[in-house]
Amino acid sequence: MARQLEEQIVGRFPVGRRLRVLDVGMGRGAQALRLARAGHQVTGLERDATMIATAREALAGEPEGIRERMRIIEGDGRDTGVHFLPGSFDVVLCHGVLMYVEEPDALLAGLARVLAPGGLLSLLVRNGDALAMRPGLSGDWAGALAGFETVACQNRLGLDVRADRLKTLTATLAGIGAPLHTWYGVRVFTDTAVDGTDVPGDLEALLAAEERAGRTDPYRGVAALLHLCGVRG
Repeated sequence: MARQLEEQIVGRFPVGRRLRVLDVGMGRGAQALRLARAGHQVTGLERDATMIATAREALAGEPEGIRERMRIIEGDGRDTGVHFLPGSFDVVLCHGVLMYVEEPDALLAGLARVLAPGGLLSLLVRNGDALAMRPGLSGDWAGALAGFETVACQNRLGLDVRADRLKTLTATLAGIGAPLHTWYGVRVFTDTAVDGTDVPGDLEALLAAEERAGRTDPYRGVAALLHLCGVRG
C-alpha cells in the first residue's frame, strides 16, 4: 500500500517537491508521519480522541523538523470545507474511511474540492465485488452466498461496515472532477490470515506475491481492499 502510494507520487510530481498532503481519517498517523519524514507538509484530520492522542505521542518523538511539517486537526472528514480552502492540497488520502460512511458522495466531493489541479486523490476502500471471498475460503458457504447480494459486511474489528464497488466509485470520481487514474488490489492472498499470526519466514516472497497480484488481472479484482487513485482535472 505504501509502495503503491509512493509510486503514484513519484510518477506525478517533480522529485524533491515538498507536497501539501491531507490525510483524512489519519488514525494513529503512521502514513502521515511517513510522508512528513519524506519532507512533505502534512495535515492529519481525525475525529477519534484516542487516535489523536496516539498520533500526537508518536509525533512528539520525532525530530523538530518533522514535527514542524505535520499538524493534527480534530474533525470529521465530511467537514473539509469548514477547515480548508479549495485547492489547498496536492495529495489527499482517505484510507479505510469510506466504509464507515453511509453516503460517501458528499465526502468525496469535499475531498476533490480541496485538491489543487493535477492533485492526487488516494482512496482505500473495502471491495464490494469480493465480499464472498473471505467466507468462501473459510468454508462458510452461507456467508459466501450472502456476500454476492450485499455491500454490507464486518471488518476485522467486528464492526458493521459498508463496501464500495469499483464501477460505482469510478463513476463517482469522474463526476466530482477527479477521474480514476489507476487502481490496485490490496490483501489478495492474505485476507484470511488471523491477526497476530507470527511473521512467516518467507515474508519477502509473500509481500512480492501480494504486490504482483495487486497489479495483475484477474487477481486484483478479488482483493479484500481496493486502492484507487484519482487525479483532479
